Amino acid sequence: MTPTRELALQTTKECKKFAKLFDIRCVAVYGGTGISEQIAELKRGAEIIVCTPGRMIDMLAANGGM
Repeated sequence: MTPTRELALQTTKECKKFAKLFDIRCVAVYGGTGISEQIAELKRGAEIIVCTPGRMIDMLAANGGM
């Protein structure tokens, strides 16, 4: 979890460098962009999720807390 969108994007960029070596997916989830695209990314699967607190709350609330 990161406090800002910019840090989430930076962290995800670095994460993807290492994730490629281990064949895992890293996805950024943050506010200020469409939530539907981010939900679609998550549905494709991700072993690592980098998120901001507000968007995590949005996602949990939209999914009934699951």
